[in-house]
Amino acid sequence: MEESKKKKTLTLELSGNLDVKSAPKLETELIVAFDEADKIILDFKKVTYISSSGLRVLLSGDKTAKEKGVKLSIINSSSFIMQIFEVTGFSDILDIS
Repeated sequence: MEESKKKKTLTLELSGNLDVKSAPKLETELIVAFDEADKIILDFKKVTYISSSGLRVLLSGDKTAKEKGVKLSIINSSSFIMQIFEVTGFSDILDIS
């Protein structure tokens, strides 16, 4: 996970699988980021797979972001990852571009 910050916008560039092994690390990063950023961008350009654990972290993160007034966005999802978001209904819940 690569992190870059520009003013109050934090970009996390994820790579590989977002699964039971990596999801807790993302969750920890998001918890810290919600107190430091007004906008969080998750760059999925290098994400190859997302499991239910990864989806749970995204859903929880989206809920927390809304509660704290932080904008959480997902960018650069592959067609495979977009298909997972669409099948699960996450494309209707999350801000994905």
